[in-house]
Amino acid sequence: MELYIGGYAQGKLEYVRRQHPEEDVRIKNGFHLWVRELMEEGKDPEAETQRFLKEHPDAIIISDEIGNGIVPTDAFERDYRERLGRILIRIAAEAERVERVICGIGQRIK
Repeated sequence: MELYIGGYAQGKLEYVRRQHPEEDVRIKNGFHLWVRELMEEGKDPEAETQRFLKEHPDAIIISDEIGNGIVPTDAFERDYRERLGRILIRIAAEAERVERVICGIGQRIK
């Protein structure tokens, strides 16, 4: 499994595609939005993430960084931000590779 994180519109998907040309890999782009949808539907994003990773152990996960900046005043937004951050920490711990992408350039973290 690989994890790619970065800010909005920083070229993460394009970067991943350049790193894995013509490989048949499962890319979960917009992971942060998927987690948000699960929460809005009243589902458990931690459990759903574990299920997804069991089914797709070689997946490439792409997520926007949400935890930087001002802490939201809205309770749901705070919960979303914190839960996504904790989920990404667990994914990063298990991932073979973790990179942060800025302006289309990857910076390897792990």
